[in-house]
Amino acid sequence: MTKGELVSLGVSSAVARPDGVSFSASAPVLYAANLWLRTASRVVVRVAQFHASEFYELERRVGRIPWERFIAGNSTVEVRATCHKSRLYHSDAVAERILEAAGRSGTKAVAGHGSYVFEPADGASTQLVLARLVRDVCTISIDASGELLHRRGYRQATAKAPLRETLASALVLASGWDGAAPLIDPMCGAGTIAIEAALIASRRAPGLGRKFAFERWPEFDGETWQAVLDAAHARRIASPAGRIRASDRDAGATAATSANAARAGVEGEIEVSTRAVSAIEPPAGLGWLVTNPPYGVRTGERDRLRNLYAQLGNVARARCQGWTLAMLAADRALAGHTGLALSTRVRTTNGGIPVEILVGAVPRPALA
Repeated sequence: MTKGELVSLGVSSAVARPDGVSFSASAPVLYAANLWLRTASRVVVRVAQFHASEFYELERRVGRIPWERFIAGNSTVEVRATCHKSRLYHSDAVAERILEAAGRSGTKAVAGHGSYVFEPADGASTQLVLARLVRDVCTISIDASGELLHRRGYRQATAKAPLRETLASALVLASGWDGAAPLIDPMCGAGTIAIEAALIASRRAPGLGRKFAFERWPEFDGETWQAVLDAAHARRIASPAGRIRASDRDAGATAATSANAARAGVEGEIEVSTRAVSAIEPPAGLGWLVTNPPYGVRTGERDRLRNLYAQLGNVARARCQGWTLAMLAADRALAGHTGLALSTRVRTTNGGIPVEILVGAVPRPALA
């Protein structure tokens, strides 16, 4: 899915891999990727890849990396290292040696889980460096994003078990919603699905209004970045009010939805109401029912959720005939209680829980 987003940005070199998507990029494309990607967690720049089975090899090759392009002299630097099937197997030691070889003397070393930090006295923002050793091949990458990309900045009010913005976008995109038809989330929680849908419909870049790590790089090109921002603002369009509806039986959840939508600048594009699933009122015509029902994994209430899933299916068949239903599900058996034929579009995790994005058509009544 992230590969498709990159292709839409004009990146023809995108290649999907088991651990992410790789692509070649100039500065404008790198900036745009951080600004526009809705489903990616982080964008990193690979700065070196080399063989290292001894520490002296690691130190020599790391010392050749042009760190001055990405890290200012007084920056806080954190190195996170992982090691798999390599002679250099101690991730803490690898991270510490990389910091030293990068010229970060006088480090304040914080060991644990392959992470070491150089922290100057002024407490500057942290630049993350990622090191990965696999079968004695070391890959060094610089984080270009800073905070993870799901942190858009609008979701300050939360409901129970909040959904990450990136996964909410993936759910909307995987559903096939085109932004023109109505979309309803009848179990909206903090409103993340509806807000991400509104951002998609209005062609608003999800990264507008936040900062990125690349803005602190010595080689950062402010004029290029401003041009990328100007182009993003020019693409935005108004999305008709009432096309996207978010509801929940919990008044606290709908209050959170309204507050988050206001911070995202899409409050006028989402109709928010407090009501049960059984009380939803879909608009005329065809549309999408896109939601994230509770899983019951953490709460131990899996059996009690069968009725909720069955009710969702019943309401869909009664009021959303011919619509598309898309949901995030951690349990195929629970999803089966909707009584709808759903197919898997995406497999991923949510909070460490394996989940699937399931999509299917709500049947129309058979003609007599």
